[in-house]
Amino acid sequence: MGNDSVIWLEEVGKEDIAIVGGKGASLGEMIRAELPVPGGFAVTAQAFRRFIDENGVSDELFKSLEVDVDDAEILRQAEKNAKKIILEAEIPADIEKSIRSKYKELCKREGKEAFVAVRSSATAEDLPDASFAGQQDTFLNIRGEENVIEAVKKCWASLYGARAIYYRVKQGFDHNKVNLCAVVQTMVDAEKAGVMFSSHPSTGEPVTIIEGAWGLGETVVSGAVSPDYYTVDKQSKKILERKVATKNVMHTKDPKTGKTIDIPVPDGKKNAKVLDDDEILKLVEFGEVVEDLYGSPQDVEWAIRNKEIYILQSRPITTIKKKKEVKEKIATSALLEGLGASPGIAYGEAKLVSDVTELGKVKKGDILVAVMTTPDMVPAMKRAAAIVTDEGGLTCHAAIVSRELGCPAVVGTRKATELLADGTMITVDGEKGLVFEGKKDSAVPAAPPQMQLSFAKSKPVTATEIKVNVSIPEATQRAVETQADGVGLLRIEHMILGLPKHPKQYIKEGKADEYVNELVSRIQTVVDAFYPKPVWVRTLDAPTDEFRAMEGGEGEPIEPNPMLGYRGIRRDLIDTEHFELEVRAFKELIKRGYNNMGIMIPLVQHPSELRCAKEFMRSNGLDIDKIDIGIMVEIPAAALIIDQFIAEGLDFVSFGTNDLTQYTLAVDRNNEHVAHLYSEMHPAVLKLIEHVITECNKAGVKTSICGQAGSYPKVAKRLVELGISSISANIDAVEAVRDMVARTEMQLVLKAARERKG
Repeated sequence: MGNDSVIWLEEVGKEDIAIVGGKGASLGEMIRAELPVPGGFAVTAQAFRRFIDENGVSDELFKSLEVDVDDAEILRQAEKNAKKIILEAEIPADIEKSIRSKYKELCKREGKEAFVAVRSSATAEDLPDASFAGQQDTFLNIRGEENVIEAVKKCWASLYGARAIYYRVKQGFDHNKVNLCAVVQTMVDAEKAGVMFSSHPSTGEPVTIIEGAWGLGETVVSGAVSPDYYTVDKQSKKILERKVATKNVMHTKDPKTGKTIDIPVPDGKKNAKVLDDDEILKLVEFGEVVEDLYGSPQDVEWAIRNKEIYILQSRPITTIKKKKEVKEKIATSALLEGLGASPGIAYGEAKLVSDVTELGKVKKGDILVAVMTTPDMVPAMKRAAAIVTDEGGLTCHAAIVSRELGCPAVVGTRKATELLADGTMITVDGEKGLVFEGKKDSAVPAAPPQMQLSFAKSKPVTATEIKVNVSIPEATQRAVETQADGVGLLRIEHMILGLPKHPKQYIKEGKADEYVNELVSRIQTVVDAFYPKPVWVRTLDAPTDEFRAMEGGEGEPIEPNPMLGYRGIRRDLIDTEHFELEVRAFKELIKRGYNNMGIMIPLVQHPSELRCAKEFMRSNGLDIDKIDIGIMVEIPAAALIIDQFIAEGLDFVSFGTNDLTQYTLAVDRNNEHVAHLYSEMHPAVLKLIEHVITECNKAGVKTSICGQAGSYPKVAKRLVELGISSISANIDAVEAVRDMVARTEMQLVLKAARERKG
C-alpha cells in the first residue's frame, strides 16, 4: 500500500488503524478474508490531517474545544464553532481529485452511478478498551461526485459533534490525537438488516445474539425500532430464542429521489419474523469466521438483499467482563418488559417508592420504581436516572413527565415492585420498554436532562403551527429550545398537584392569596418564556384519586372510575370556590400584560357547560372578549355536536386524543392489559376528528391537537391533510412532527399544482 490520501479498502488491513481507523481497517481485513463485504475506498486520516494543517485551522480548532463539557450550552457552542471551521475550509485539490477518481472507478465496478454510504472511522475508534461507535455521523444513499465530496467533509465535521466532544473528554482522549478517516462504501439496498454479537456481549458465553428489522440497519443501531431478537447456541447450532417484535418503522431508499427515508412497515410485516432459520444459522457461521479472524468476540452489522448476506462492519465487543470481574450474573434476557414510554438507556440502583414519605430514598442517579407515579413524586423524578412502573400506558403521568424531563421510562411492567428490591442494580431501556438486571451492554448512567436535549437545527417554516405541550414549569427551557410556535397545552393540574397541599387546604387555612400567587408564578414561567407566542392554559383537570394523596385531600370522593368522574369543567362548575381562584390567577396574568394566554376548558360534553364557564369567568371580572377561549374535544359527544359549541361562541378547539380514544374505544389508556387495543388511528377516532376539523374550518374556529397522538409523525401527516390549524406535540417529538408537517404540506402543494396543470 502506498501513501496515497485515498486508498481502496482491499489495500488495508487490521494493522492500518492509524491510517484508516478501526472501521476502515476492519473492512479491509474482512475483504482480504473474502467475506461478503461491499467494496469501497477510504479517505485516510492523513488526508484529514492535511486538510486541517493546510488550511491553517488547527490552533483555532483545538482551542475551541477547551470547554466545560458538562455545561450543555457551552458544549453546544463549541460544536457549532468547530463544525463551522471544518465546513468553511477547502479540501486540498489533489485529495479532492483523488476522491472523484476513486468514486468514478467504483461506479465502473458497479456498472452504474453508485449509491454509497460515507461512514466515519476514527483512528482511536474501536480499540479493545474503548469504542467510539455512534459518536460520529454516517451518511447513507449518497450518489454523485459532488455529493460524495460534501458528505466526506460533513463526516470530518462530525468528529466535533457535541456528543463526540463529550465522549472523548470523559474517556480521556486528546482531541488533537484523534483523526478521522471517511470510508466510502457501496450501499446495500437492504430488505432487512441488523446487528449480531458473535458471543454474549456481557459474559462472553458461546451464544450468538442477533437483532434484526426491516429495511436499513440504522433503525436497529439507533434504537428507532424494537427489533426481532434471536439467540443461538454456537456449539449445538440450536436456536434458543426467537422474539418477534412489533416493527413500526423502517429506513429505506426512496425510489424517486434516492434519499434515505422513514416509512411505516407494511401491516403484513409489522409482526412478521425478519429472519428465517437458514438466515439465522448462516449469520452465526459468518460470526464465527469474523471472530476467528480477529481472535476475539465481535459486534457485527449485517444486511440481506435477495437472500444474500452482506457484512457491513465489525468491531470488537468491549463490554465482556473477565469472570473474576463479574460480581453478579447479568441476565441474557430482560427481567421485565413494559411499554417504552420515554427513550434513553440508564443504569442505576432501584429505589422502590410506595408513597410520598419514601421520596427521600431516591438520590441523583437512582432508578425510581413505583406502582404508578403521582404528581407529588415529581421532585424525586427529577433526581432519578430513569422511571419504572407496574401500571400505566404511554399517556400516563409517568410517561408524560418523564418525556418532559428527558428521563428514560418503562411503564406497565405489571410486576416491577414485586421483582425488584431497593439496591438492585438495573438497566432501563426506555426505547424498547425493557428492564435488565445488572449493567447491560453499552448502558451508561443517564446524562442529565440538559445533555439529552436534541441539538438545535434550523427549523422548516410550516403553514400549520407546531406547538409544544408543557406540564411542569421545570420543563419550560427544554420546551423553548424546540423553537415551537407556542404552547398548545399547559396542564394546570400538574402545577397544582405539585404544591405541598390540596387547594381546599389553602382555602381552609385562609391562604387563598398564597395559592393564587403560586398559580400565577408557575403559569407566568411558561407564558413569559414564550411571549408573544400563544400559550393555551387548560383549567383544572385531575381525577379525584390524584388529589386524594395531597395534604388536606382526605375529603376527595372515592369513585369506582375516577377517569369518568368528578374532573374537568364538571368539577369547576360545582366547586366554584376553587374555580374562582383559577380565574383570579388568570386576571392577574392579564393585568401583568400576558395577552398571549388563552384559556382551554376540559372535558366538556354539552354546550351548556361552555356557556356556564364563560358566564362565571365574566361575572368574576375576567374580560373574556380580550383573550381566546377554547374547549378540549375529548368526549365523543362534544365531537358529534361541535356545531352547537361553535354556535355558543369559541375561538379554538383542541383534540385531547388520549381521552377521546379511550372513550370512543372503551379502552382504559392506563390499563396495561388492554393497551394493545388503544389506537388513535382507529377509523372511528379519525372520523370524529375529521368531522370537527371540517365544521370548525367552515366557521373560522382554530383547530389543534394536544393529545399523545399529536406526537406521532404519521398522525401529524393525516391531520395536515385534514386541514388542522396547529399541532401540539411532546417536547421530544416536536422536531420529528415539524419535519413531517413540512414534508406533507409540500406534497399537498405539489399535488395541487399537478392537478391544475393537468
